[in-house]
Amino acid sequence: MTLAVHCKQLTKVYDTGGQKVTALNGIDLDISTGELMMLVGPSGCGKTTLISVIAGILDQDAGLCELFGENLLTMRSKDKLNFRARNIGFVFQAFNLLPSLNAAENVSIPLIINGTKRSVAERTAKTVLEQVGLGARWQSLPSQLSGGQQQRVAIARALVHNPRLIVCDEPTSALDHKTGNTVMALLKDVAMHKDRTLVIVTHDARIFNFADRMAEMDDGHIIKIQANTAPPPPHS
Repeated sequence: MTLAVHCKQLTKVYDTGGQKVTALNGIDLDISTGELMMLVGPSGCGKTTLISVIAGILDQDAGLCELFGENLLTMRSKDKLNFRARNIGFVFQAFNLLPSLNAAENVSIPLIINGTKRSVAERTAKTVLEQVGLGARWQSLPSQLSGGQQQRVAIARALVHNPRLIVCDEPTSALDHKTGNTVMALLKDVAMHKDRTLVIVTHDARIFNFADRMAEMDDGHIIKIQANTAPPPPHS
């Protein structure tokens, strides 16, 4: 396994109406390819800020963050956008599906951004929807899908361009226990292989056993990193 994410003394400070809030305070974190890393801890401890910096959505104020050996902070804006479009898939907490597009059209967006012909992109999207169990619902609008199905569409959209890093923000927070386990089993089965890395922010203790390692955060610090020795729950 090689290093996918390398963070060294990572710092991020927000200015909220003249008051400075340190969201990340000297974060050191390495994540390998083929690993499912979970970031856990109380609300406001910096988890979402950390994955946003890792994914190149936010710039840090100090420290180093490298993704597959590349420093996004030193890239030109266009180069950073292209790098992110090729290498990163993001599963947002609120799904962020476009309501006027059907499932296949939503899933095809990353491919179209990367220059794939629309007909080819939508054909590939249908294949990935089949992988997540929604092959028969490719024409459905988001409003015609349940929360669990919308989450599967969001996962398919994150996978469709075969990114090396997938980042998920609370992927099971809106789901019941059974559906949450199904989504996590799906991520393990479909998203994970030796050349891909998965980073998940979660409060959901019911899915902790799916992690390879867990980084516990508090007040902008990583206070503990531990390997998970318990097997994932059975999936039916």
